Amino acid sequence: MSRPIVRLVALAGISALAVAGCAAPGSTSAPPKDAATPSGEVKTDPAALGNVTLTVWDQEVRGGQAQQITKLNDEFQKKYPNIKIKRVSRSFDDLNKTLKLALSGDTPPDVFQSNNGRSDMGTFVKGNLLLSLDPYAKAYGWDQRYPESVRQYSSYTPDGKTFGKGSLYGLPQVGEVVGLYVNTAHLKEAGLQPPTTWAELESSMATLKTKRPNEAPLVLGNLDKWPAVHVFGPIQAQYVAPDTIRQLGFGQPGGNWVTPENTKAAQTLVDWVDKGFLDNKANGLGYDPAWQSFGKGTGTYLMAGTWLAPDLSKAMKGDVTFMLPPPSSAAGGKPVSTGGTGIPWAISSKSKNPDAAAAYIDFITNKDAMKTLAETGNLPVVDTAAQKAPDALTQDVFTAFGTIVQQNGLVPYLDYATPTMGDTIGAALQDLIAKKNTPEQFLQTVQKDYGDYVEKNG
Repeated sequence: MSRPIVRLVALAGISALAVAGCAAPGSTSAPPKDAATPSGEVKTDPAALGNVTLTVWDQEVRGGQAQQITKLNDEFQKKYPNIKIKRVSRSFDDLNKTLKLALSGDTPPDVFQSNNGRSDMGTFVKGNLLLSLDPYAKAYGWDQRYPESVRQYSSYTPDGKTFGKGSLYGLPQVGEVVGLYVNTAHLKEAGLQPPTTWAELESSMATLKTKRPNEAPLVLGNLDKWPAVHVFGPIQAQYVAPDTIRQLGFGQPGGNWVTPENTKAAQTLVDWVDKGFLDNKANGLGYDPAWQSFGKGTGTYLMAGTWLAPDLSKAMKGDVTFMLPPPSSAAGGKPVSTGGTGIPWAISSKSKNPDAAAAYIDFITNKDAMKTLAETGNLPVVDTAAQKAPDALTQDVFTAFGTIVQQNGLVPYLDYATPTMGDTIGAALQDLIAKKNTPEQFLQTVQKDYGDYVEKNG
C-alpha cells in the first residue's frame, strides 16, 4: 500500500479509525428493473417522502468522525422526523468484511460507506449492486459543488473496469492531500523563507544541508516501503501532466510509465539522495519514528499527508506550517499533488427508498455539514478554505486542500492502479533510493505491473 492501512480505509481526513459496532439488517425489496440507476423522476423533498426507515452502515467510529456523524444524524432526524435512521457503526475492517455479503443478499443497508478501490466499489459496480448517483448529482448540484478532481475518486464506468471516469457511485465527506510540513524555526535560523516554487524548494534544501550538515533537510522513513510513494508522487506531479498521472494512477488503458517526464521524476529522487536532501539510510527508518523525530526537531521538511496535522501541531506548537508542494515551471505554476478522499457514501441498488437515501447523503455533505466536519477536527472535502479550523496548522491544511481542489490539482495515489501496485512500486522505490536499480529499471518495473493489469482487464 502507499500509506498506512487507514488510507484505503477512510482516506482519513484528519481523524483516524477503529472500534467495531453491531450489525443490523437493512431494508427489504427486490432490485428495480434497472438496478444501476434510480427508477423514475428523483424526489428531493425529504419531508414529502412519507414515513421511511433508512438503514445506514458507517465506519465513523472514533473521535471527530463519531462526533460529526452523530451530530448530523441528530440534526437530520430533527428536521425530517418522518425519516428514521437505523445506524450500524462498525470498524472499517468489520464493515469491509461484511458489506460484500450484505449487498449481495436480500436485506442490504440503504446507505453505507464503501471503500472506493477496485476490489470493493469497482466490484460492486460491476455486480450492479450500487445505484448510480448521477441523477441525484444533477438534482442536488453535487456535480457543481464537487469538482471533477474529487468526483473522480468515486467514479467508474458501469462495467466497473475503468476507475476515475464514468458515473458517480459515491460521495465523500472528507479529503486529504500530501504536502510539506515545514519547521519554520529552522528556516528562520537559516535565513530562509518558505519556498514558493520548486526551484526555491531545492535551493532551500541545498542551503539547509550547508547550515545543518548533520541531518537531511527532508525527513523520510521508508522501512514500510509505501512512504516513498508520498515523496515520489509530488515529485512526479512537477514533471508529468495531471491527466497522465490520473491515467496511470487509476489504471486506465493507454498510459505509459516509461517516458522522459517520469524518468526526470525518478532521477530527481535519486539526485535528492545523492545531494543529501534525503538520508540514504531512509529505507531503514520506520514511518512513525520518522515523523515523530521531525516533530521533535529533526530536519526541516516532511513530505506527508494531512492526517499527521493533529500530532505535529501538538508536538511543535507554532513552529510548524503546512503547504502544498511548490509548483515547478513544468507544472505550469499550478499546485498539483497526490491526494484523495475519505470513504464515500453509496446507495444500494436494492434500496426501497433511494430518494430518502440520497437526501441523507446530501444532508451530511452540504455546506452546513462541512462546517460541522471542521468543528469536529475533520478535513472537509469541499468548501474547505472557508472553514475555521481548531488550530493554526489545521487552518493551513484547510487552506491548502481548498486551494488544490479548487484548482483541480489533486491526483491519485499511485497504488490505485492495480491490486498489486502498492507492493510493486513500494519495493521498486526502496531499490531506487538504495541505488539497486536505475530510474529506467524502476519505471520498467511499475510499467510491467500496470501494463499486465490493463492488458488483462482493459
